[in-house]
Amino acid sequence: MQRLRGNDRIEGDLRGAIIALGNFDGFHFGHQAVAGKALSWAQQEGRPAIIATFDPHPIRFFKPDVPPFRLTTLDQRQRHFADAGAGAMLVFEFDAELAGTLAEDFIAELLVDRFGAHGVVTGEDFTFGKGAKGNVQLLKEHGASIGLSAQSAGAISDSDDVISSSRIRTALTEGRCEEAGRLLTRPFTIQGEVIHGDKNGRKLGFPTANIDLGQYQRPKYGIYAVKGRLPDGRVVNGAANLGVRPSFDPPKELLEPYFFDFAEDLYGQTIEVELHHFLRGEQKFDDLDALKAQMDKDCDKARELLE
Repeated sequence: MQRLRGNDRIEGDLRGAIIALGNFDGFHFGHQAVAGKALSWAQQEGRPAIIATFDPHPIRFFKPDVPPFRLTTLDQRQRHFADAGAGAMLVFEFDAELAGTLAEDFIAELLVDRFGAHGVVTGEDFTFGKGAKGNVQLLKEHGASIGLSAQSAGAISDSDDVISSSRIRTALTEGRCEEAGRLLTRPFTIQGEVIHGDKNGRKLGFPTANIDLGQYQRPKYGIYAVKGRLPDGRVVNGAANLGVRPSFDPPKELLEPYFFDFAEDLYGQTIEVELHHFLRGEQKFDDLDALKAQMDKDCDKARELLE
């Protein structure tokens, strides 16, 4: 799958594409409905399909000090877009220039001239352009005058509410990772390089593969039943501490998965860790024996849930 930059002109076979346009962070069930409409349209007309996203997220540009909130990395989004059937991912770098682009110019100069789009699909609440003045109605009206067709997809709801990224983030902060996974259509997954830690887990008999949380949304601190996806495609079960390890000084925020029946060196490798079940919150223990006894119980519970 090709990864295209928003600053580059699209040439060749990808001109005349149908573009699904949105942030698509998490690429949850609602996002998939927008992309699915674009993919279906492209297939019907024999055109290429492109899914566009923004990185950094516009919120990060306008509010640089906001706490981490990402649900997916660009690499994860690219894989999800490819699995959905898109031929390319288009990445808009959200900077001052893009933020200051008039909505009409975004349509004419970017979508039509630079990318050669035949059509575009967005969610009904999607906004764009300077001051967020652009919307679906402008896309349809201004686009029609310069040869761009536009469609929109309505929000998707379940029995509780509209499916949204903010709703998924809330579920994660409350430890409801099963709920987050249902809305995402896959477990919430943290991808990162395995780094060296303080080796506390190894001393306790639970060697962990430590991962920095980066710009990911922070789930509720605590112990999780997890699955690890290794670079060679293997999937391993485990239990993980996500948080600041209150039994050790100094506090250090990490995701620390311990994989069952696994003794290979993962340092420097990029792995993914899926959060399947929240077991308990973080707690501070009086001594290491008490901590180890609880870790044994956590692993037994995680094995039971995952198997």
